[in-house]
Amino acid sequence: MIQRIQSVWLLVASMVTFLTLKLSFYSGTYLPDNLYHQLNGTENLTLMIPTIALGMLSLITIFLFKSRPTQMWLSLVAIVLDLVLIFLYYRATKNFTKGDYAITAALHIVIIVALVLAARGINKDDKLIKDSNRLR
Repeated sequence: MIQRIQSVWLLVASMVTFLTLKLSFYSGTYLPDNLYHQLNGTENLTLMIPTIALGMLSLITIFLFKSRPTQMWLSLVAIVLDLVLIFLYYRATKNFTKGDYAITAALHIVIIVALVLAARGINKDDKLIKDSNRLR
């Protein structure tokens, strides 16, 4: 029997990604208007589009269970997309004069861990299928 734990990990990654749209990554004094702002996924388009794309990609990957190589490839693309998203957040923090990273910034680490665990599950399923085909 094929284990589908990777579906759970992909769902966790998708839900946490959508949570980052509203939860703060960084908060502090914003440079142009010197007011207190919280940087989250809906702050600007360069953060919102990749965040929504990452959440949708993780969600769509769940339903591609019949094509394990495609599912593995999309999981790796999602990991790279989250790394790019972390870089975009870091670059957006340069617009603040002073501030601190929020504890919810660690959610991006949770996303990466969930995607890596999903990729491991997909790889285990692939090995299980290859071994069962070899025995036939």
